[in-house]
Amino acid sequence: MLIRFERPEDADAIHELTWLAFEPMPYSNNTEARIVRDLRASGDLTLSLVADEGGEIIGHVAFSPISVGDIEHGWYGLGPISVKPERQRQGIGRSLILKGLDLLRERDATGCALIGDPAVYRGAGFESDGKLTYGDLDTRYVQRIVFKGSPPSGALKFSPAFDE
Repeated sequence: MLIRFERPEDADAIHELTWLAFEPMPYSNNTEARIVRDLRASGDLTLSLVADEGGEIIGHVAFSPISVGDIEHGWYGLGPISVKPERQRQGIGRSLILKGLDLLRERDATGCALIGDPAVYRGAGFESDGKLTYGDLDTRYVQRIVFKGSPPSGALKFSPAFDE
């Protein structure tokens, strides 16, 4: 498996993969594939990595700029992340996340945040201290990893692509 940056010709395969990965999930409102397209169209898709196995895209992760409280630069949101359903729980998603976090560090990012299950993301270094919020969501699902500086506090604001 090769983890690489997305190419223009990957857009349709990423859209299909994202839809397939989220369609059966009870927590999904099936907007994730649209979100990736909208991030790309708006220029907010900072990092878009794919897991390529023999020319087939089996995983994808998106990173986009976010604000945290009054901090408007240096922070990125992770997601959506998608893995082909029959290939889930094989470490593909984790590999995509870790590569993306390394690339954000290389770009001098301050940190990365996400909304997700703590049991899933703890292994990649994400944690919640209850100081980040996202709407009325339980703060344990609002997680972050700090690359430099102090842990922030406040509300997360994602790209407008996430609105709807």
